This record gives sequence, structure tokens and C-alpha cells, in this order.
Amino acid sequence: MGRRRFVLIVVYVSACAGQIQAQEFKLFDRTVQVHGFVSQGFVYTDDNNWLTMNTSDGSAAMTDFALNMSSQVTDKLRVGAQGYDRNLGQLGQYHPSLDWALADYRFKSWFGVRGGKVKTTLGLYTDTQDLDFLRVFALLPQSIYPTDLRDATIAHLGGDVYGNVTLRQGLGNLSYTAYAGHRSDSIYSGYAYFLRQYATYIKSYGGLQYGVDLRWRTPLRGLLVGASRLDEDIAGKGVGVSPFNPVAGVQPYYESSKADWENQVYGEYEAGKLRIDAEYRRYWRNQQVFNGTSEDLADVRGWYVSASYRVSKRFQFGSYYSHYTVTNVTGGLLSTLAIPATDTGLPQNHDYDKVVAVRVDLNRCWNVKVEGHFMNGYGDAPYPNGFYPQVNPQGFSTNTNALVVKTGINF
Repeated sequence: MGRRRFVLIVVYVSACAGQIQAQEFKLFDRTVQVHGFVSQGFVYTDDNNWLTMNTSDGSAAMTDFALNMSSQVTDKLRVGAQGYDRNLGQLGQYHPSLDWALADYRFKSWFGVRGGKVKTTLGLYTDTQDLDFLRVFALLPQSIYPTDLRDATIAHLGGDVYGNVTLRQGLGNLSYTAYAGHRSDSIYSGYAYFLRQYATYIKSYGGLQYGVDLRWRTPLRGLLVGASRLDEDIAGKGVGVSPFNPVAGVQPYYESSKADWENQVYGEYEAGKLRIDAEYRRYWRNQQVFNGTSEDLADVRGWYVSASYRVSKRFQFGSYYSHYTVTNVTGGLLSTLAIPATDTGLPQNHDYDKVVAVRVDLNRCWNVKVEGHFMNGYGDAPYPNGFYPQVNPQGFSTNTNALVVKTGINF
């Protein structure tokens, strides 16, 4: 609480001063640029607690901040890194992390390489989800960009090849990224917290991650379309109590992927002050759990359509509809305890979210966002989507209305 209050003081004092700007300094005759951001949110829900916060009473446990440095070492070589920290209810808990740190060398416009801890290119916003100040919305659509599972796709420790090719006959530009590396989730992220309801405590979670993204900036001005593919081989280790033999007490626990992949297609259209986005994602997860005695098959499908409009220099508004469904079937010993969940019409197997939002820019670096969420369902499946039994011990209601107020500064 004390640290959060300190961050809030920094936010408001700095923003009110109106003098925040990017900083730079010289290092070995090279210019190093320093940027950062800090944001503070408040969430109130009329019923279910959301995103691991006690939102039914109103919660301000929604803080994040980052600082990054980068330098253009040569015309072709750029280096940079960002440190990040957050507290989101029971997640993050102010345990700082290295968000990304890379060296990027661009040989030609059509071919470049980057290595280190690299942002993962997946859909429209995965590699820019930390740049909240670029968007109207306080929260990206949870069906595609769950903020409680941010660690799962934010970056990989490895390398990318990428480039941009101008197509002949005026057919636009094609950008590509191919990558491979190691994903490493924080033990303070959503999946680790989700497992605690089963007296299972993850100490490490991650593994091989590789994929490709193709995006086409079409001849139609303002229209971009693209597709992404991600494959993973994920393992988790920790300790837990077996549901098949609870009297044995705490034992070593592990789980691993049998199949883990994601397909995503997306489009973006900009015309003057109007912006329209749409994405569809299918995530298939076959995880061998409880030390290989069982398997858990989850089929997650999500899509959204959003629109935003800039009314004036300092005022924007937007809306989106986010559609999330999940089915789940278990095998092995777990099948004796778990009932198959295949009916996406039931509230426990979906989350439909209607959102309206406004954004006001108080000055060039300080903004305030106000957002209303009107949700049906809660997607209570073996892979979380914002709603957690631990903070809803009374069970779930079918509908949840939420007010999100968020303020942030960037420099």
C-alpha cells in the first residue's frame, strides 16, 4: 500500500507540473533515450470480483509502471531494455521484471535480426500492450489480450528475423516476423494464482515458444490485415496436494504440454479520426497435469470488434464487443472428478463483454480514461479469464457490470 501511494504521488505531482518529457544522455558518444510510464486504476463491479481484486467493494489495486532506455548505436544497430513492475489485485505484487532487453540489427528494409528478451509479435497489440497511452481503452479486450495473463505472450528469450517487402504493381507492403525462444511466466501471474485453488504452487512455468506473423498493408489506404501462429512446449514445476490422494500431503508437482498452439487473424482500418479493429483467436491447450496422471484439454476461442473516434485533440471515445468461449474435457484420473464442459451457452463457459469508453488528455503526457464493462458469463475454466474462485468464495453471478477509471502519464 505504501509503495502504491508513492507511485500515485509521483503520478499526480509530475503530471500537474506538466514538465515531464523524454530524457537523454550521452554514453560513449552515443545518445541514450529514456522513456517511461506509470498508471493507476480504480475498478468497481456490482457483483463478481474481477481480475483478482475485491472490486465489489471498489479497488485501486491496479498499478503499473516501467522505465526503458534505448540507443541507436549505428544506422543499423539499436539496443534497448525496459524494466516493468505492477500490482493487479493478487498478481504482480510489486515484483519487478525485465520486460524486454534486445539488440536489433537491420541489414536491409526486407531483412533484420533481433535477439535477447524480445517482444513477441502476435496479433495487433501483443508487442505494444505496454504502450497504454496509445489507445482509447483502459483494458484491451480480455478475449484476446487478458491482462491477468500478460506474462504468457509479452516476450520470449531468443531471437527474431523480420522485414518489410514492398509488393509490385502497387499491391502494398508485406511485413513478416519469425521467432523462437523461451517463454518464462512470473509465479505472480494469473495461471499460477489460478492453480492455488487446488493447493498447487508453481515455482517455474515456461518453455519453448516459436511462431510467425504476417501482416499486409493493403493498397486500400488505412487497411491492414494479418495472421499469426504460435506454438509452444510449456512445462510447470512446483509442489501441491494430489486430489487423488490428499492424505499424502504436499508432494512435487509437474505438468507439461502435449499440444499447445494459437492461431490469430486480425484487421485494422483507419480513416481520418476513425479507427476500427477486429481480431479472432483460437487457442488449443492439451496439458498433461498432476504429474502425468491426467490430461486437460481446453479449446479457447475469442474475438472482438472495436471502434474509436477522436472528437478533438484532447477527447476520444470508443466501444468494443469482446466474445470469449471455452470448452474443457479431462482425461486420465482427473476425468473421475471433473465434469466435461462443452456447452458454451452456459455462463461458466463464456464471457461476453460490451464496453464503452472515453479518454481525456489533460496535457501531452497525462490522460484519464473512464470505461464501462457490461459482462455476461465468467468463463470459469481450467485456464483463467479474469474471474477467479479464490476471490469469489460465494460463487459467481451470471452478469457483471464494471466501472474502470484509469489515469496514466508517459514520457
